[in-house]
Amino acid sequence: MLIDFFYTLRAAKLPVSVKEYLTLLEAMKADVVGPRNPQACNLEDFYHLSRATLVKDEKHYDKFDRAFSAYFKGVEILADFSKEIPADWLRQEMQRLLSDEKKANAPRLDWDELMETLKKRLEEQKGRHAGGSKWIGTGGTSPFGHGGYNPQGIRIGGKGGNRSAVKVWDQRAYQDYDDTQELGTRNLKVALRRLRRFAREGHELELDLPDTIRATAANAGYLDIKMVPERHNNVKVLLLMDVGGTMDEHIARVEELFSATKTEFKHLEFYYFHNCVYDFMWKNNRRRFAEKFPTWDIIRKYNKDYKLIFVGDATMSPYEILQPGGSVEYNNEEAGAEWLQRLTHAFPRFVWINPEPQGVWQYRQSISIIQQLMSQRMYPLTLKGIEEAMRLLTK
Repeated sequence: MLIDFFYTLRAAKLPVSVKEYLTLLEAMKADVVGPRNPQACNLEDFYHLSRATLVKDEKHYDKFDRAFSAYFKGVEILADFSKEIPADWLRQEMQRLLSDEKKANAPRLDWDELMETLKKRLEEQKGRHAGGSKWIGTGGTSPFGHGGYNPQGIRIGGKGGNRSAVKVWDQRAYQDYDDTQELGTRNLKVALRRLRRFAREGHELELDLPDTIRATAANAGYLDIKMVPERHNNVKVLLLMDVGGTMDEHIARVEELFSATKTEFKHLEFYYFHNCVYDFMWKNNRRRFAEKFPTWDIIRKYNKDYKLIFVGDATMSPYEILQPGGSVEYNNEEAGAEWLQRLTHAFPRFVWINPEPQGVWQYRQSISIIQQLMSQRMYPLTLKGIEEAMRLLTK
């Protein structure tokens, strides 16, 4: 069984060697995670053991997770009718059974009321609740909790579904975009090349064939070799990418763009943010709270000649852009709009690439706000959109 698992990882283009595979077998033989058959042991323990022995670089964790999930799909969800129906499943079903009338009558509070009411609920609530419209709980139409429906609430724990939460109290793990993603077409790279600008820099490293021919002819046929500095692409790009949440739907396309960008531009700097840019960004999603890069430092570090490219779906609550403390993850002191304006002022050549279909932009209030802040310099993540964006950046 494990040999098929090994080949699955190789098919996913993970650099897994036979030696590492044998190490995993030795660990299984020593019963490090229980019985030798992975299906008979705790799958989570086997996951951590196999990842520790087979993956040597954390940038491959996401590929490993997807391959592992695809291979062992269904192992943990084999039916056991001797157990009770999970309460979490029942709560999720409650949300599906909510009538349109109950959804329409769900309490809707503005930002100040929402935060003040949450403070009171935290002081008053003594137990667990489900299916109501007032307390922090699951299901129902309360503005606080998860698994229910509210047009404008605070999600506490659980998974999102309606994309209407204005704040999320939950520790979430995001995955770095894979910069080694192989593209199925060269069209994206060709579109990005509109931004490239070559200049001859450095030492004489390259043969100048036309000048060599002219010099040799002028020298009565005696070879006179002429050299010129090698041509380098001197365009500098600062790439800021939205990650996590609604961007999970666009991972494959953003990875293709990220791969093409790293191939085409030698001077590339990139950072991640979530939904909107605030006072810090990060380069590694697994260490995003431990290794923060203050946005002010980024603005000061790079010169105005950098081309600034935002990549994100701009799909969020308007509070996240316009309201101090509006971030879904922490209480930001200044609104995201302030930071976006500072960045676009520091780097005059900027664009926003949006992976969401252009046809839905008019229905998203947050997209309209971002468009205004970007001076309408928002383009879809399509070949035509990339070409138009690169054309603008070259002006």
